[in-house]
Amino acid sequence: MTQAEVLDILRKTGVLLEGHFRLTSGKHADFYMQFAQLMQYPEEAGPLCDALAGMFKEEGVQVVVGPATGAIIMAYEIARSLGAKAMFGERDNGVMSLRRGFTIHPGEKVLVVEDVVTTGGSVREVMEAVEKAGGKVIGAAVFVDRSGGRVDLGVPIKSLVTMDTKVYQPEECPLCAQGIPAIKPGSRQV
Repeated sequence: MTQAEVLDILRKTGVLLEGHFRLTSGKHADFYMQFAQLMQYPEEAGPLCDALAGMFKEEGVQVVVGPATGAIIMAYEIARSLGAKAMFGERDNGVMSLRRGFTIHPGEKVLVVEDVVTTGGSVREVMEAVEKAGGKVIGAAVFVDRSGGRVDLGVPIKSLVTMDTKVYQPEECPLCAQGIPAIKPGSRQV
């Protein structure tokens, strides 16, 4: 699946939004990707998850973990494709944790998944929770890497789309300077 084909699917399913957005990282951007829109369409989301899973099929993945809530379905679909267990991390008193009885056995090979990476913050939090539980993170799979490949997580990162997007600190944002209000369409308010 080519990057252009993936972007066509993201446009068709309403994932790509244009305007002035405040990202989870606190930075600002002129477009946003709302992947919850994609997950409404299993016939579109499934092949994208399968394509990401295929990038790790030779790695012996035993567990797939994504952050709640945005990557729960993604983790499940990629785990299904790889024949692995699916779990999700969630914040407990502000700290990403594996809860609900999820257990990773010492040394199990874990793939961490996320819909979009800009700074890698959420992925790092999940990686820390996995490592604390005894798992060995062997890589990260993302639909879109907004960093242009600059995020370093210490493990291989594979994505369907790599973009070098401009993000701004709020005080340096040209859209703020124009008086255009920034919105936060995601699930976490920062």
